[in-house]
Amino acid sequence: MSDIATNSFGGKWALITGASSGLGLEFADILAAQKVNLVLAARRREPMEKLASDLRSKYGVDVLVEAINLAAPGAASRLKSSLDARSVTIDILVNNAGFGLHGDFLDTPIEQTANMIQLNITTLTELTHLFGRDMAQRRSGHILLIASLLAFQAVPSYAAYAATKAYVLAFGEALHDELRSHGVVVTSLCPGHTATGFDAAAGATASSLLRLLTMKPRPVAASGIRALMQGKATVIAGLSNKMAAFSNRLTPRSMQRATMKRIMDT
Repeated sequence: MSDIATNSFGGKWALITGASSGLGLEFADILAAQKVNLVLAARRREPMEKLASDLRSKYGVDVLVEAINLAAPGAASRLKSSLDARSVTIDILVNNAGFGLHGDFLDTPIEQTANMIQLNITTLTELTHLFGRDMAQRRSGHILLIASLLAFQAVPSYAAYAATKAYVLAFGEALHDELRSHGVVVTSLCPGHTATGFDAAAGATASSLLRLLTMKPRPVAASGIRALMQGKATVIAGLSNKMAAFSNRLTPRSMQRATMKRIMDT
């Protein structure tokens, strides 16, 4: 049975960033099952080529692979130019590329933090502008931004990462209202802890409590695509995560920080 009940995306082109692992794999499979043609973009070509081959065989869709370091300055415009040269019009942008850094801010090399900000904020913003402008001119398009449950409060040991995701969430919610009149849907997906390679890349070990709250990537990705198709501004994946975000409305910010520190580090 399909993850998505309705299909309004068939025959269109979707660009998925961060498509070589984690949620990117799930977004690709879910959209390909809806007969969406795909552009996969990430640093590592080999896993994307394998994924592309599998999706072509399984679903009969066109899949292009763009091996690119999206954390490099100017990467967004280079990717856009490459697709323009191929006459590929992107109808669905899944801004999934990003990574986290765990640890005390002052103990983390600032170059790593700057690279994270470049990818999580700057490249995401540039891609949204470049492809969103085309969508607005056509008066049709969908943009999915991947924020995080950590976007709802400050998080000690994930200070800069949580701040980048707070930017994504606020940015996406504002654009949802700005671009609606231009026929463009912008949805922000806020996953909680998900069974991907995030922890290893962030240099973190999930706490026992966090492991209990971990979701599988498939339902997280499916909730994002479903919300995008329904035209929602924001979706939080998972009931426990929805409850956690709601609880922030009822607690002081100092308590939120203390709670998150306990969840992340014990």
